[in-house]
Amino acid sequence: MIARERGRWRGFAWGWIWGGRGGVRETSCMSDKYFVDTNILVYAHDLKQGAKYERARALVQKLWESENGVLSTQVLQELCVSLRRKVARPLSAEGTRKVIEDYSSWEIVVNTAESVMMALDIEGRYGISFWDALIVQAAGSCGAEVLYSEDLADGQSYGEVRVINPLK
Repeated sequence: MIARERGRWRGFAWGWIWGGRGGVRETSCMSDKYFVDTNILVYAHDLKQGAKYERARALVQKLWESENGVLSTQVLQELCVSLRRKVARPLSAEGTRKVIEDYSSWEIVVNTAESVMMALDIEGRYGISFWDALIVQAAGSCGAEVLYSEDLADGQSYGEVRVINPLK
């Protein structure tokens, strides 16, 4: 179980994220769930990213405290690869395992064969990549109305899901 102290999460991933305050774009969303794309989490763990690190870290901090963050198995898989290969200071397998274990306290959307078929429909309907469509599908399937991503067009809506780039 994840240890909490005074509303602040205390774990390996949090140690990477916790620090000063950064700006987070506020949204008005009827759902209390906020889906987070992999790129936002990667920025939150990469000190070398400057302002993007600060903003991503602040958003993830807010989601830890509110317990409203949602991820998918795809996001966790991509995060594993990115933390071990793409950040300025790559993590070991054990360090990556600890981060993933910490994020497993969030709501996790499990991709299924049906998820893949629905993503194919979203890909065709909106002309986005299959992998982006799978992210949109996961966000929609859990009831999140906001998808935080830098990769998809800021302000774009995909059905009930609206993309917000919190790094702007």
